[in-house]
Amino acid sequence: MSTILIIILCIIGTAAVTWFVMHNLLNSRTKKMLQEAEAEAEVIKKNKLLEAKEQFVNLRAEYEKEVAARNAKLQQNETRLQQRELNINQKQNELQRKNAELDSSKENLDAQVELIEHKKKELEALHRKELQQLEAISALSAEQAKEKLIESLKDEAKTEAMSYINEIMEEAKMNANKEAKRIIIQTIQRVATETAIENAVTVFNIESDEIKGRIIGREGRNIRALEAATGVEIIVDDTPEAIVLSAFDPVRREIARLALHQLVADGRIHPARIEEVVAKVKKQVEEEIIETGKRTTIDLGIHGLHPELIRMVGKMKYRSSYGQNLLQHSRETANLCAVMAAELGLNPKKAKRAGLLHDIGKVPDEEPELPHALLGMKLAEQYKEKTDICNAIGSHHEEVEMTTLLAPIVQVCDAISGARPGARREIVEAYIKRLNDLENLALSYPGVQKTYAIQAGRELRVIVGADKVDDKAVETLSFDIAKKIQDEMTYPGQVKITVIRETRSVSYAK
Repeated sequence: MSTILIIILCIIGTAAVTWFVMHNLLNSRTKKMLQEAEAEAEVIKKNKLLEAKEQFVNLRAEYEKEVAARNAKLQQNETRLQQRELNINQKQNELQRKNAELDSSKENLDAQVELIEHKKKELEALHRKELQQLEAISALSAEQAKEKLIESLKDEAKTEAMSYINEIMEEAKMNANKEAKRIIIQTIQRVATETAIENAVTVFNIESDEIKGRIIGREGRNIRALEAATGVEIIVDDTPEAIVLSAFDPVRREIARLALHQLVADGRIHPARIEEVVAKVKKQVEEEIIETGKRTTIDLGIHGLHPELIRMVGKMKYRSSYGQNLLQHSRETANLCAVMAAELGLNPKKAKRAGLLHDIGKVPDEEPELPHALLGMKLAEQYKEKTDICNAIGSHHEEVEMTTLLAPIVQVCDAISGARPGARREIVEAYIKRLNDLENLALSYPGVQKTYAIQAGRELRVIVGADKVDDKAVETLSFDIAKKIQDEMTYPGQVKITVIRETRSVSYAK
């Protein structure tokens, strides 16, 4: 028991000592932690105070900067207001000065107006006095003197006008030949491009642009050989699927076209082959020309023509004028000549012969400097045609005097064949535009209800409202439309204007 008691006491003592030691250690550690916390708190406090001071300084600097900017802006606005006030004062002073000048000018103007009125009254009084003196001297009133003066001036003006007209007429007669040549030259300049393209160009169509390279050949040898063999310029450009053949001789162009067609179809394109094909095609075309001439003369019943004239008739197949084939034109002229000669009791066979040959001067083997009518007459004389036929050929454009009755028949039938609607080409767009312009021009007049361009633009029919245009106004309207067409439009031949006015009364039986 005593041992246990001792042990218990020892344990209690140990525990007491341990507690005391731990309590002292805890107290010392707590004090140390408090001290450290106080020190750290002091450091944080000092840092925060520094940050607060720095932020305060920054805010104060920004505030002072903003205040300075506002003060500068206020100063600037104040300066601007002062400047505006100064400008307003200057303008006000200038306005007052101008008002003063205006008042002064107005006073001067009023004075001048008053002076003018006074002078005017004096002038009127003097004028009346002068008139009275003139009436007393001439024993005529002012109205009678005015009438005599007007009559005198009219007679003098008529005399001067007649003299002026005579001078103009004489001058016009002197300048007529020169002016006519100038107009013809201008006309040639305007239509030369279209005529040259029509007479000198053929377009050869191809399936693809790859063939262009084969036609040109290595370093252009194929195209040079083709041009040398045919005498035709071959133009290969960016135009898709087309090659242009250019030459003034239509037979050469046809030979080049057919040769190109055979070469492209065959596929073998080289200089030796080109020369061979061109020679073969030339022979074929020449045979076809002769065959065409023979067939034409047989169809028309014309016999005894010289072989060279037959060949020239065949060559007409490859020539066109304003889109009209020359052979078809000659055949048509020949038939018209035969009909007209038969109606007049003349020899229809001679007329048909002259009509067929009237344009052979357009297809000679050489190109002499002669009009085609004169050249055709010389060719006909060379190949032993009769005198009346030669005269009809040479005079159908009045280059030589008409000496037979066949000549005017050939001239008239040539004009009929070339001038009939649809015979010769006119650009479709230009043709349609001309017809639309004709109709729109007439529609611009009041009272016109409908317009119709007929006879290929050679007649214009205008329908007017009966309630808006009377019978007298119809004649005036027709004349005005014709005058406006003459002044504003370009057209072949003449245009007939027909104005139609009708009254319709419509009722219904029910």
